[in-house]
Amino acid sequence: MLSLSNKSKIISNKKMTFWEWIYIPAIIGGMLITLKHFFEKKITINYPDEQRSFSDIFRGRHVLKRDNKGRERCTACGLCALCCPAEAITITATERTNNERNMYREEKYASVYEINMLRCIFCGYCEDSCPKEAIFLTTRLVNCENNRENFIYSKEKLLEPIEINERIDISKRQTPEVIKFKNNLTYLHNK
Repeated sequence: MLSLSNKSKIISNKKMTFWEWIYIPAIIGGMLITLKHFFEKKITINYPDEQRSFSDIFRGRHVLKRDNKGRERCTACGLCALCCPAEAITITATERTNNERNMYREEKYASVYEINMLRCIFCGYCEDSCPKEAIFLTTRLVNCENNRENFIYSKEKLLEPIEINERIDISKRQTPEVIKFKNNLTYLHNK
């Protein structure tokens, strides 16, 4: 009977030679490979003292961005949570009050925004799906922790500082087309 893929392999029952039967050439070949790797230069990095360089598009720790006035960009639309294949993002939406106009851009904001970093696979879908450009992956590493609860990053841990000089630069992660679109203030999205 033929297989459906037509990738069947014909196996021969060829007798082994004497040298194949005693396995000495195979053992010697394995030992030579081991010796070759033993004398190669090590590529180990002493992490706390030496920092490894990353690409500009490295997907590391998440950040929730603010606009130029210091208001949170996230409107709790939930698209990042919907598209997350690992279901690592949890969002709770809340209506903005009149005295919170200087804190949030839209009428709705995320009162709870959590990312479970143990579940996150750093795929970048949350970044791609966000219509308000509120969440980005940075080149920063996720901190090592001893407790599982510390890997659930709350909104306070994800949100970037209000001071403009302390903000995280994500411009290298964006294509020139996106930067050109962002600079066009005729769109309501960019105001």
